[in-house]
Amino acid sequence: MEFCRVSTSFALWYTYDPTVKADLFSTALSARNELTLVDPVALPALHRAELDSIGCVTNIVVTNANHLRDTIDFARSDSPLIFAPSQLDAELPHNHALSDGLQAGPFQAVKIDGAADGEFALYHPDNGGTLIVGDALINFEPHGFDLLPKKYCTNQKQMIRALRCLLDFDFNRIFFAHGTPIMIRARERLASLLSS
Repeated sequence: MEFCRVSTSFALWYTYDPTVKADLFSTALSARNELTLVDPVALPALHRAELDSIGCVTNIVVTNANHLRDTIDFARSDSPLIFAPSQLDAELPHNHALSDGLQAGPFQAVKIDGAADGEFALYHPDNGGTLIVGDALINFEPHGFDLLPKKYCTNQKQMIRALRCLLDFDFNRIFFAHGTPIMIRARERLASLLSS
């Protein structure tokens, strides 16, 4: 498990999950002593204390139907508002169903059809703009910064069209559910990826 503050507003942590053979990344946005967690994975006590020192967990956002992860454990201890795709209504009966344009805590939800089931990206405009993406985009070796491979998409062409809509937003950073963040010129990198 690794935990780090990547800016005054953002922290991330990740761990390897052998069942999916991938690193699982979680992101936290801190604003006015309130935390919004995205796709949270459980933290060991030391790192949880570090997270708690940043602020109180008030919101959790789940970016797609495969990313419930440890949301329920965080919800038990913190009683946050939970925003998740409607596909998770059975597991999260009191969640707020994500929809395109919904304000999910400090983030605007953006539907990404064609990626994983119930996929959403999250946009936050402050400090040059930030995107957080579930599975539609990845950034890990050996792939580097790339699209979700076709075999994991419900419809990759539809996903690419949806990702192009993200270029309507101004952002410098992208955080991923699987991969290290891009902290500068992220919009230009996404535009280049989608034009190739």
